Amino acid sequence: MDTMLAGRLHVDSGTFGVEEVPVPVPGPGEVLIEVKAAGVCLSDVHLIDGTLKPFLPVGEVTLGHEVAGVIHTLGPGLLGDWAPGARVALQAGQSCGQCANCRRRRTPCLSGRTRGVDYDGGWARYALAREDTLAPIPDHLPFDQAAIIPDAVSTPYAAVVVTGDVRPAQAVGVWGAGGLGAHGIRLARLAGAAPVIAVDPLPGARERALAFGADLALDPAEPGFAEAVLRATAGGGLDVAFDFAGVPAVREQAAAVLGRGGVLVLAGLTPHPLTVTEGTRFSWNRNQIRGHYGSAPEHVEQLIRLASAGRLDLAPSISDHIPLADAAEAVERLEKKVGDPIRLILVP
Repeated sequence: MDTMLAGRLHVDSGTFGVEEVPVPVPGPGEVLIEVKAAGVCLSDVHLIDGTLKPFLPVGEVTLGHEVAGVIHTLGPGLLGDWAPGARVALQAGQSCGQCANCRRRRTPCLSGRTRGVDYDGGWARYALAREDTLAPIPDHLPFDQAAIIPDAVSTPYAAVVVTGDVRPAQAVGVWGAGGLGAHGIRLARLAGAAPVIAVDPLPGARERALAFGADLALDPAEPGFAEAVLRATAGGGLDVAFDFAGVPAVREQAAAVLGRGGVLVLAGLTPHPLTVTEGTRFSWNRNQIRGHYGSAPEHVEQLIRLASAGRLDLAPSISDHIPLADAAEAVERLEKKVGDPIRLILVP
């Protein structure tokens, strides 16, 4: 067990490949995880194409921030009662552990690090994890479903219940029914939103949105789009609109159908400027724009409980399983939307 396969990104050159690397050794407060499943996220695609950069300087890194597996080896100085064979999901973010924000278990500050971005992640046979990033999972929760919770599910969950503060019977719009938005639809419904309106240009994505719990699925290009939103909301407009696409045109369209006091939540990432064309209307309506990024550790723990209790079925979110050796193929499939996947899972 001296070496292993790992999906490595050379950040400066933007080259990605599956390579043989040394198996890491856990240091103080760390454990070695035998990876059983790792999700492929659009953020991984953007890291490879260079539109997303690590927050911290890094020359090369093993990708993969959605990871689940079993504890293989214990490092020295552990504070918790961990044992080899324990089933865990890994938190995507690693707090700095020093500031008040991180000690209170809120979203880690920018002094923290992201697995698979700022340090080696889980596109590998084995991965290191600090013990405070371990989230135990029950025996009946499959590894592939557990793996996607720390981002694909927890990011929209936090967007819905915290940043968007969605309440029962509020009208919610979700732009983009892909890896994040599909879960946003399901979670908005779980929070009691009514109606839940999905917006996506792809017919297959709109069909999926309805299967995931949307009450209505609209094509953003249809001529009567705004009128359809008003009809579905009894003329009131949206209470909360979520941009999971990260597209400037989406934000303009979503802002235009907000109701009085409505909120636009920016969950999709983009480097492009944010503009609001109808500024007077936006101000008169007391509308708000709120940025959103990631989730907090407690959100992952809550979602594990919801999935374990049968409140949240994540089986339909798993589009395919792909061998780790074919990671480049998985990236290409997601980038080109081959089969319009929600989440592809790499299996070492």
